[in-house]
Amino acid sequence: MLDHAALFVGLRHSTCVAMKERIPFLNRGLLVAVIRLNGSIGTGSRSQLNDEALAPVIEKAFKRGKPRAVALLINSPGGSPVQSSLIASRIRRLADEKNIPVHAFVEDVAASGGYWLATAAESIWVDEASIVGSIGVISSSFGAPVLLARQGVERRVHSSGRSKSFLDPFLPEKEEDVTRLKGLLEQMHRVFEAQVTSRRGARLAKSDDLFTGEFWLGARAIELGLADGVGHLVPKMKELYGDKVRFAQYGRKRGLFQRFGMSIAGDAIAGIEERAAFARFGL
Repeated sequence: MLDHAALFVGLRHSTCVAMKERIPFLNRGLLVAVIRLNGSIGTGSRSQLNDEALAPVIEKAFKRGKPRAVALLINSPGGSPVQSSLIASRIRRLADEKNIPVHAFVEDVAASGGYWLATAAESIWVDEASIVGSIGVISSSFGAPVLLARQGVERRVHSSGRSKSFLDPFLPEKEEDVTRLKGLLEQMHRVFEAQVTSRRGARLAKSDDLFTGEFWLGARAIELGLADGVGHLVPKMKELYGDKVRFAQYGRKRGLFQRFGMSIAGDAIAGIEERAAFARFGL
């Protein structure tokens, strides 16, 4: 005897399945928000990565469309430790608040502050040729007292405190200033080391070179526990979240002048400094 009720249920199920396959928005995969972090870190120009410029980008990436995960595409030689900390802290706060996993993908380089950004992720993936590390702190400047003297220019400085002319580039370098600077750099180095240790934990290898400012290619970085494996954005996200995973790209919008390759003098100088920072790693 024909079971009309069962037949009706079967037809209805088949119809629903067919409709879902034909209607795109009913058959879409999980969403991954992708944040591009490209360039040096600082507040010297509009092209640099800093918390003020990236805040709305990062906030939007975590909130729009209810993403299943957030991926960071990183290509940075580093820069300001404070801005690195602020950006990484913002990412971690939102990840914890919304319970969204974060994955970092290193392109050419994630060194110094660039690696600090990568530690905001639960997992760090690299290319075999990626440069990773440089966990240290550096301060660089120029001194021009001899040049001024040759031009017959006399530098006059008056201050009410003995440290107000600290590391004045137009005065001869003082040993006490250098000693004080090294002390400050050591303190910042310990902050950086604590960040890496707290985020990477037991994955870190026991190596004397880990926090010396040394940097390595992808495979060695994995051995040292600074990265979790070789992986690229699309295949890795498909592996973790399914073949139908969708991507939403987020990044800073370039201004009109930047689009046409023009910038003010300050941006031009910052661009030269950024180029020099990448050049340290042969890039």
